[in-house]
Amino acid sequence: MSSLLEQIKARRLALGLRQRDMEERTAMLRQQYQRLEAQGNPRLSSLEQVAAGLNADLMLIPREKMYAVKALLEGDGNPEKQPYDGIWDSIIGDLDDDD
Repeated sequence: MSSLLEQIKARRLALGLRQRDMEERTAMLRQQYQRLEAQGNPRLSSLEQVAAGLNADLMLIPREKMYAVKALLEGDGNPEKQPYDGIWDSIIGDLDDDD
């Protein structure tokens, strides 16, 4: 799996955004965003701002569920055609458990 910073940049590019576009979308200074993407080590609050600006969410995924999440994300987005029927419900159910 690519690093989080590579994923952020890939998501930005997939949305057709330039680094300067992120200033308005994240309420971060352009230089601050550029530094984050280039050098990393952002604060959690900065990551949350960037995720919101990229129409994404931050999430901790248990390692034992990573394969299922990757399979879901690599699908075509149509749950009817997913090879892992009901996997998303299983993942969410496991994450929501308070045990």
